[in-house]
Amino acid sequence: MKVKLKVWRQRNADTPGRFVVYDTPELNPNMSFLEMLDVVNEQLTLQGEEPIAFDHDCREGICGTCSLVINGKPHGPQRGVATCQTYLRSFRDGDEILVEPFRARPFPLVKDLVVGRQAFDRIMTAGGFISVRTGSAPDAHAIPVPKEAAERAMDAAACIGCGACVAVCKNASAMLFVSAKVSQFGLLPQGQPERYRRVAAMVEQMDREGFGACTVTGSCEAVCPKRISLDFIARMNRDYGVALLRGA
Repeated sequence: MKVKLKVWRQRNADTPGRFVVYDTPELNPNMSFLEMLDVVNEQLTLQGEEPIAFDHDCREGICGTCSLVINGKPHGPQRGVATCQTYLRSFRDGDEILVEPFRARPFPLVKDLVVGRQAFDRIMTAGGFISVRTGSAPDAHAIPVPKEAAERAMDAAACIGCGACVAVCKNASAMLFVSAKVSQFGLLPQGQPERYRRVAAMVEQMDREGFGACTVTGSCEAVCPKRISLDFIARMNRDYGVALLRGA
């Protein structure tokens, strides 16, 4: 199969960008989207042109760095998968595919399809950790954790921090990401001592980074490659309210 790519090209944040159209060589429908970009970049290199810059690492849907907007949707047409797990069989022979970077003010463009997501790192630095001493690894079942709480904590911890929730949100809100990172600790016994200080610090850092407010459209949950639930936002809001009352 062959497709036509309409790719956003921009040398850096200080220069104007534009869409450039590329015709691909013959492709295998079982290629991943990133493998297809590799093939196109090899072709561009052989022609003496600059290859398309894009982020990637694990290519297993774990790291979250492969984030692209494909035909207007973060990560592409399929639900519950990252860009690296999107395959050409999701498209038809001859399709024109629009590829662009995540667009949100807190994610400044670096080059072409690459954006800086250091804002997420700063939010995690503000409180996304457990600093109290918990000692060495305890014996199994030494700290009772209700099954439901353990499963919910694991659901929250599945967030890979890709930023798709921000890219799709009309307000560029990071509430889904932050609520998942708050909840993965707040649901477990080890996270209780810093529970309210954590949520206050992370929400305040999120606001300082310039992310917008959540208006609960649900678009973030719809495009999340790990299907993080909106329920975590409600949980974080309750904890944040308690934190404000306690002066955390």
